[in-house]
Amino acid sequence: MAATIAGVFKPEVQNLIINSKILLVGSGGIGCEVLKNLVMLGFCNIEVIDLDTIEVSNLNRQFLFNKESVGKPKSHVAKTSVLKFNPNVNITSHFGDITDNKYGVAFFNKFKLVINALDNKKARSHVNRMCLSCEIPLIESGTMGYQGQVEFILKGVSMCFECNARSEPKSYPMCTIRNTPREPIHCIIWAKYLFSQLFGNSDEDVSMEQKEEVEGGYEKLSARNWAIKNEYNPKKLFKKIFFDDIIYLLGMSHLYEGRIIKPVLLDESLLEQEYCEYNHVPDNKILTLEQSISMFSDSVTAIKEKLGESNAECLTWDKDDDNFMSFVVSCSNIRSAIFNIPFKSYFDIKSMAGNIIPAIATANAMVAGQIVIHALRILQKKYDRCQNVFLRSMPNHKGGLLVKDKDVLKPNPKCNVCISDGEILLVTDTHKFTIRQLEELVLKKKLNMVAPDVQIDDRVIISSDADDEVNMYDLTLLEAGLKDRSTFEVDDGLQSFIIKIKVHHQEKYEEEEPDFEIFNNMNEFNAANEINKYMELNENDDDCVIEEKTVDSSGSGVCVNNEDIKEAVMVSKKEVTEEISNEEGTEEISNKEGTEEISNEEGTEEISNKEGIEEISNKEGAKDITNGEGAEEILAIKRKAAEEIEDINDVKKSRVD
Repeated sequence: MAATIAGVFKPEVQNLIINSKILLVGSGGIGCEVLKNLVMLGFCNIEVIDLDTIEVSNLNRQFLFNKESVGKPKSHVAKTSVLKFNPNVNITSHFGDITDNKYGVAFFNKFKLVINALDNKKARSHVNRMCLSCEIPLIESGTMGYQGQVEFILKGVSMCFECNARSEPKSYPMCTIRNTPREPIHCIIWAKYLFSQLFGNSDEDVSMEQKEEVEGGYEKLSARNWAIKNEYNPKKLFKKIFFDDIIYLLGMSHLYEGRIIKPVLLDESLLEQEYCEYNHVPDNKILTLEQSISMFSDSVTAIKEKLGESNAECLTWDKDDDNFMSFVVSCSNIRSAIFNIPFKSYFDIKSMAGNIIPAIATANAMVAGQIVIHALRILQKKYDRCQNVFLRSMPNHKGGLLVKDKDVLKPNPKCNVCISDGEILLVTDTHKFTIRQLEELVLKKKLNMVAPDVQIDDRVIISSDADDEVNMYDLTLLEAGLKDRSTFEVDDGLQSFIIKIKVHHQEKYEEEEPDFEIFNNMNEFNAANEINKYMELNENDDDCVIEEKTVDSSGSGVCVNNEDIKEAVMVSKKEVTEEISNEEGTEEISNKEGTEEISNEEGTEEISNKEGIEEISNKEGAKDITNGEGAEEILAIKRKAAEEIEDINDVKKSRVD
């Protein structure tokens, strides 16, 4: 391999490559490319971990796998495949979750470098904290379609993964899904819930109970029991779901007062329509209502047969099962017809239902190549050359595809993870919010902790030790002694992460209101309230769709989930201009000043300006942004800042393949 060929690398670099132990977390789209690059370059001691098995949909871009690999652990198959390139490499593969307790500090301390190729925020945050704790360099990476990024993380040297806010997936309240959909995604989510209710195991019922006449009166049957009793007859199911249930909704007229979108009963002639062929329609074309009804009938029949052949009582929805997918597509479009919502194609619905972001093999390969370049620089401790690199989906006005920061970005002084002794504000109804919700929703799901422990006044409230007998999980915060303005400390021993949380009581009046919100301090909480009041005054649609609302004027990513509000509350001119200034921005890498040859020491060719790497100069970036007074001016500042840094921000939103 490259490291064993005389003259490719200097002797000291050869020794680093041969003797350095590398941990690769994830062996999917990017992970396969990185593992192949490391092996071909000559790294001799590699460990790779992944908890996923191979699916058919992986085969179009994860080239270490083939049809025979489907169903097998990704890490094991990836190891077997790359050993064919270089059998002299020592590779250890783990089929497991990196957040497991067995992969603790002792495990991470074995490595000189960790490379992330993950697809979820929780695991990425965990690896970030483990590397900070062990002071091991980390390379964070991601792709989203044609975009991508490579980030260098080292405690005290560069920003960590949580120094800046990361976007959260949008959530939708069940009242919108069940009763008042207004977008295709609402109908798609409803169709997935319906599948689980009829054929799987669902906690959310979207189809009403059905009254059945029995001797001596009536009895109520759940939608599933009713369907089983009627042997999943497609016509009866169609009538119940898309006629009887809609008549029930129309009986609750208060739901639709003042709304533009209301349910309308379908024509009863559709109950007896003739079969309408749809198999000839391409996946990217939209079916008619009649074709959707025929697809519904076919999919119900096929799923019924699969359920009968299965030993299990329940089926689990899978986007790669054609019949399951056809059920969701047909139900979604039929419901869209009832609520006068635009139809979507099979392809579009599959993308949304499976949370699919198109993965491009070439984007993965480009990002993986940059990861290896960073790895060589990090092992040589050339940290000043490890600026974050971003892959653009389209060339900018100078023809550049690859953009990098001017300098390695310093840690955020207000980061709650890598710098300060963090303290955040938890806003919730202490009379209703339970200790169990605190652990599961706040500490583990929101703050990405793995093994949190909470002790108050010598009482253990939450314990990560299964042997501890803690019986306080069903108590409310108030009952457990956490009242308004109380402060408690959370310690995650596995991650070596400690944070203080201050409780602010706010009564919850409506079901649709969030159970809790997280802020950095009271000032941000007050600023968010002002913005919310302004938005409510200008909101014409009174639908109950809720997005999580938290702010982050400091940039601390551990307790923030809404970048828009974060930017809106940054009313300090100094803070806003620093966001887009030349100090933390980019510079053009011209042939005169910036084009650098990545020499044979680092094993690559010269990257010239016309090959893609460039930066945005200060004259293109930071313009004077004055402080605003009032929510309208604050929102204007937000939009202005977003426009100024568009070139770099478009690609900073990437996520891992």
